Amino acid sequence: MVCRMFRIETEVDRQRRDLLRVRLRDTNTAASSVIRALRGTPGERELPLHVWALTEGNELAGGLVGHTWTTWLHVACLWVAEHHRGTGLGSHVLAHAERLAREERGCTAVRLETWDFQAPEFYRKQGYDVVCVIPDYPPGITEYTLTKRLG
Repeated sequence: MVCRMFRIETEVDRQRRDLLRVRLRDTNTAASSVIRALRGTPGERELPLHVWALTEGNELAGGLVGHTWTTWLHVACLWVAEHHRGTGLGSHVLAHAERLAREERGCTAVRLETWDFQAPEFYRKQGYDVVCVIPDYPPGITEYTLTKRLG
């Protein structure tokens, strides 16, 4: 019976999206003392963190795109050109990002997601632990969420 009281719409609406985010933020702030304590501090904002590996000819050999928030680095993308894989470049780029996050932004941990055909073993070798496995996401692929404590 409740559904009869509402009109349901599905179009993309940026204004409503922004309003929804503000209202969820307000709800979360009211419900969590940790989130409440973050409000108005530098830790509240997400800050981009990018690391690029360029050849002598200024070609992109690899890179990492992520952001820091509170005391976490979230790695969204890490990529190395095929002909540079196995050289240690990916490990170097990741370690550089971890060092920046720890030393310049006070991060104590990192999180990231990867698919089964990408690099879960690479990240395990870098000291990451699997904390979540989602089979069939997308269909036929397994997604892993991994984390690492920064020392």
